[in-house]
Amino acid sequence: MAVPVEEAIAALSTFSLEDDQPEIQGPGIWVSTERGATTSPIEYSDVSAYRLSLSEDTKAINQLNLLIQEGKEMGSVLYTYRSCVKALPQLPDSMKQSQADLYLETYQVLDLEMSRVREIQRWQASAASKLAADMQRFSRPERRINGPTITHLWSMLKVLDVLVQLDHLKNAKASIPNDFSWYKSVEDILQVLIVFAVESLELNFALLFPECHILLRVLPVLVVLAASSEKDSESLYKRVKINRLINIFKNNPVIPAFPDLHLSPAAILKELSTYFPKFSAQSRLLSLLSPHELPPREAQDYQRHYLVINHIGSIRTEHDDFSIRFASAMNQLMLLRSIEGADLEWAKEVKGNIYDMVVEGFQLVSRWTARVWEQCAWKFSRPCKDPVSTEPNEKPESFSDYEKVVRFNYSADERKALVELVSYIKSIASMMQKADTLVADAIWETIHAEVQDFVQNILATMLRTTFRKKKDMSRILSDMRTLSADWMANTSKLDSDMQSFQQGGEENRGNFFYPRPVAPTAAQVHCLQFLIYEVVSGGNMRKAGGLFGNSGSDIPANDLKQLETFFYKLGFFLHVLDYTATVANLTDLGFLWFREFYLESSRVIQFPIECSLPWMLVDHVIESQDAGLLESVLTPFDIYNDASQQALQVLKQRFLYDEIEAELLLGDLLDGEASNKKLVP
Repeated sequence: MAVPVEEAIAALSTFSLEDDQPEIQGPGIWVSTERGATTSPIEYSDVSAYRLSLSEDTKAINQLNLLIQEGKEMGSVLYTYRSCVKALPQLPDSMKQSQADLYLETYQVLDLEMSRVREIQRWQASAASKLAADMQRFSRPERRINGPTITHLWSMLKVLDVLVQLDHLKNAKASIPNDFSWYKSVEDILQVLIVFAVESLELNFALLFPECHILLRVLPVLVVLAASSEKDSESLYKRVKINRLINIFKNNPVIPAFPDLHLSPAAILKELSTYFPKFSAQSRLLSLLSPHELPPREAQDYQRHYLVINHIGSIRTEHDDFSIRFASAMNQLMLLRSIEGADLEWAKEVKGNIYDMVVEGFQLVSRWTARVWEQCAWKFSRPCKDPVSTEPNEKPESFSDYEKVVRFNYSADERKALVELVSYIKSIASMMQKADTLVADAIWETIHAEVQDFVQNILATMLRTTFRKKKDMSRILSDMRTLSADWMANTSKLDSDMQSFQQGGEENRGNFFYPRPVAPTAAQVHCLQFLIYEVVSGGNMRKAGGLFGNSGSDIPANDLKQLETFFYKLGFFLHVLDYTATVANLTDLGFLWFREFYLESSRVIQFPIECSLPWMLVDHVIESQDAGLLESVLTPFDIYNDASQQALQVLKQRFLYDEIEAELLLGDLLDGEASNKKLVP
C-alpha cells in the first residue's frame, strides 16, 4: 500500500542529518554584477514616464548613488592602505652626497600615496556638503517638489554611512565636525530619517543584515544632529520616544563597520557630543556604556547574546527543518512542471510556497551571517586579557593585539560552533544556488500575482469605500494602478476558465490574473513605495507618529495595515528578484580573513598563519577527534574563496589576493606535514 505524500514528507522531518552535518560543498559559482535588480539599470530614467513629478528626486538619487560608489572605492583604498615607509632605503655614511637625490625620489613616491589620502579628504568634504544641500532642498516647508522617496531616503542613509565609516577608518576626529557641520536647517529630513530607521529596525523582518547594520551605524549620528538643541530634541522625541532609541542602542552595543573594525553607538554619541555642546544635555543617551565599560555581569549577558555557541542548537534545528521543507517544496515544483494543464489553484499554491521558502531562506542565512559578523565585532571589542599559549617558547608579553582578539579569543567549543555555522550557511547557499533557474519563473509569477492582487483588487476596494469621496487620495491610488496594473493578464485565459475559477461565492470575487512571470521593475517598486508613503503621510513629512502611525490619520486601521504590509513586501521583492546576487552577498564570509587595521597598528608585514581565523577553523577540524566534524574540513576553505573574491572585485587589490593564496598554499603544506606525522608509527 502506497504511503500518502503528506505522511511521507512528515516522516522526513523526524530524521536528522547524519552527524548533524550539512552538505560540505559551498556554492560553486559567484556571479558578480555592477548592477542588479535592487537598483535601476537605467538610473531610474523610466520614472518620468509615470508622470509623478519626481524628476528632482530621481536626479538627486542618481547623484547620491554616484557618491556612494565613489565613497566605497575611497573606503577600499583607505582600508587596504599600508605604510611604505619601511620600504624606503637608508643611505650609508659613504653616500651622504646623494642624499638630496634620495629625498627627491622619496618625495615623489610618498606624494603619490599621499595624493590618495588628500583625494579622500576632498571627497568627504564634497560629499558632506552635497548631502546637506540635498537634505535642505527637500526639507523646506514651502517646497514645490515631490520627495524624498523611500529610495531617496535609503540613498541619504547610505551616503551618511559611508561618511561615518571613513571617519572611523581614518580615526581622525578633526574631520567629524567638518563633515557634519554642514547639516543645518534640515531637522525635518533628519527626523524623517530617524523615524524611518527606527521603524525599519523594529520591524526587522523587512531587512537583511547589511541594511540593518547601515541603519545601526548612522542612527547615533542622526540623533546627535537632530537633537543638538533643546527645541530640536523636543520635536524629535515627540515623534520617536527616547526609550525606543535607548533600547536600540543598548541592544546593539557593538556594530560591525569593517572586517576587523567595529563601532559603538555609545562611543559615537560621546565623541560627537564634544563637537555639538548642546547635545551634552542629553544625559540619558550619553550615559550609555561602551563595550569596554560594561560591568562584568552585564558583559556576560551580552556575551550570551553575541557568541554563536549559545545559539548553535537552535540554528542546527532551523537548518535541518528548512533543508527538509525546501527539498519538499522543490519536489512539488518539479512535479508541477511535469504535469500538463495542472490545476491553477494548486499551481499557485506550489509556486507561492516556493516564494515563501526563498524568502525564509534569505532571512535565515541573513540572521546567521549577521551572527558571525556580530560575534567578530564583540570579540574585537573584548580582547583576551590573559592569553595562554600552547607553545613553550612563546611569552605572553610578545603577543600582538590581533592575537588577543582572534587567536586566544576563541575557545575550542567556540571554534567548533563557528565551523558548524559556516557549514550551515554554505550548505543553504549551495542548495539555493542550485535551484536558481528552477525557481525563477515561480518567483516572478508569485511577485506578479502579489502586485496585481494589490493594485487591481485591494486598491479597487479602497477606491470604492475608504477613498471614494477623497479626490486627492483617489488620484494617488489611481496612479498606483495605472503604473503597475497588468490588465493584459486578465485576458490571457479563456473566459470559461476564469468563470470556473471565480465560482464559490461573493467573497471570492475579484479580478483573475493569469500567471505571468513579469515582475515589476526597480522603477515601479520605487514609485509604488513613494505613492503609498504619499497616501499615508498626505505628503507631509511633519506628520505626527511614525511612517504608518495612525495618529491624526483618517485611514481605517485595516486599510493602513494592508498598505504597510505591501509597502514592506515591495522592498523585499527586489532582493528576491536579484536571487543569485542576494545568495552570494548573504553568504559571503570573506571578512573573516581580513586584518588590515591590525596589520597597520601592529606595524608588521603579516601575521603568522596561526593567527588567521579561517586557518584556525581548519586546524581545529584537523586536530579534533570528532569524526562528524571532520566532514566539514573543506567548509572553512570557502572562506578563502570569499576573501579572494572580495580582494579582487570589491577592494580591487591584487596584493591581498596574493597573500590569501600564499596562506592557503602554506596551509596545505602544513596540513600535509601534520597528516604525515600522524601516519608515522
